[in-house]
Amino acid sequence: MTPDSQMPSPPFPSTDNAVLRLIVGGAIESVRSGEATVEEAILHAAVHGWYEGHVQGEDECPGCDFRGGLAKDSARG
Repeated sequence: MTPDSQMPSPPFPSTDNAVLRLIVGGAIESVRSGEATVEEAILHAAVHGWYEGHVQGEDECPGCDFRGGLAKDSARG
């Protein structure tokens, strides 16, 4: 996937999200320092990345049941 590729449906944060970059950088550093295994770092980054996507969606549309063009219970993918 290139930086210009369209991301999947929410709750994924945008690829230029500063917090997402910090999350990924922190995961890489935790593996390099031996603080976490690769699996632990991936899990941590995935959970916190998902949450950041949720926060970004709330910021862009407070009170909405959807983000982007998809209704809350519509098929994604």
